[in-house]
Amino acid sequence: MSDTRITNPLISCHRVEGTEVYNADGDKLGHIDSIMLDKRKGNVAYAVMSFGGFLGIGEEYHPLPWNALTYNESLDGYVIRLSKEQLNAAPRLKRNEYERLQDHIYGKSVYAYYGAAPYWY
Repeated sequence: MSDTRITNPLISCHRVEGTEVYNADGDKLGHIDSIMLDKRKGNVAYAVMSFGGFLGIGEEYHPLPWNALTYNESLDGYVIRLSKEQLNAAPRLKRNEYERLQDHIYGKSVYAYYGAAPYWY
C-alpha cells in the first residue's frame, strides 16, 4: 500500500520557526528564525532565515519573501531557489534590525531581489 498521507496545509508559526531552509540542490542554507506577519492585512510577509554563525554568534539574518519559499516534505524543510553565492549577496539584517522590515522601500528591495511580488499589493 502506498503512503498517501494528506498533510494539513495549516501550521502554527512556532512549528515553522527552526525549520531548515535548503536551496534547489538540497544544500542546507540555514533555518527559519522568525515569521513576520502583517497584522492588518493578515498576510505572512517574511520568513527571516538565520544563516551561518555558531551558537548565536556571527549569525546573519535574511528576510525571505514568504511566497519565495516552497515546502518540501521529503526534506521536511523549505526550499528557496537560491545559490549560496546569491544568498551571500542577498539583503540581510542584524537581529536587532527587524523593524527595518516595516519600511516599504527596504521591503521592495527585498522582494525585488528574490523576484517576488510584494505581499502588500
